[in-house]
Amino acid sequence: MKEERMEMNVILYNMLLWMCADIGCVDEAAKIFAEMKGLPDERKPDSWSSSALITAYACSKNVSEVEGLLNEMLEAGYWPDIFVLTSIIQCYGKARQTGDVVRTFDKLLKLGMTPDDRFCGCLLNVLTQTPTEELGKVIDCIERANVKLGSLANLLVDEGAGNGTVKKEAEELFSNIINEVKKAYCNCLIDPCVSINRSEKAYVLLDMALHLEIYTDLPSKSPTRWSLHVKSLSPGAALTDFSVWMNDLSKALENGEELPPLLVIHMGHGKHKYSDKGLAPVLESHLRELNAPFHEAPNTAGWFLTTEVAAKSWLELSNSSEQLLLRLYH
Repeated sequence: MKEERMEMNVILYNMLLWMCADIGCVDEAAKIFAEMKGLPDERKPDSWSSSALITAYACSKNVSEVEGLLNEMLEAGYWPDIFVLTSIIQCYGKARQTGDVVRTFDKLLKLGMTPDDRFCGCLLNVLTQTPTEELGKVIDCIERANVKLGSLANLLVDEGAGNGTVKKEAEELFSNIINEVKKAYCNCLIDPCVSINRSEKAYVLLDMALHLEIYTDLPSKSPTRWSLHVKSLSPGAALTDFSVWMNDLSKALENGEELPPLLVIHMGHGKHKYSDKGLAPVLESHLRELNAPFHEAPNTAGWFLTTEVAAKSWLELSNSSEQLLLRLYH
């Protein structure tokens, strides 16, 4: 467009900025923003431009750049909206600056904003990255944003809370939230269960998600291969579903059932939405710890394969499916 001397207005620049933010091209977003600053007034950065760049910086944990850009917004007379504050909280969460998460949340409430589903999802995601000793601070924010969601988060970290109570609270919560956020909420609730060793509660949430069809088409079977598709899950949810699948395979062997020639795990590839790194490296590391015989397909990124013979040999190392489940989680 520039070569053809076509007009580049602020709307087009903002579209480019948001695209860069969505796919994590932080340096490119910064260059576009800097270019806009040198343009005539009608094409200089506006609040949407700043929001996009803040989002890009937030995804890369660049706290100083986020705070500097927020100050620029305020000096230019732009007040941050809930979208900007959500990105800022995400940034502080990734940087493990829990005090700043709480401070920004308090600011949102003082500005008279009402936390929406995306904001609550962001707080849940922050919870998965929060040191154990500071979980209560984030859960308090979640509870003030959404009482039922906060109550469930409290139950998940409480060692004394029973699985029956967790199941009841979770089913009640998920029956009253919109479909668009159910999977994201479930992913972000399972993750802290795994990270703080509340594996039984992770199983409860996974079972509920399968029953309510929040997660669908995870395992599949054909005469020649059985597959597990976890590419849409967070790391914790994927690890939980993998352990259940392995347990099911072990039980199939105990019951005399024949495994197919090929077993496949589809993890996807690239950076994962709910993790600083790809889902495949997280699960691949877990497979190595277990000495599980899955290996990445040579020409297909994100697909891990094993044969019936190798899987059967590995599964039979455990005396029972219950012992296997313990090995998978500890």
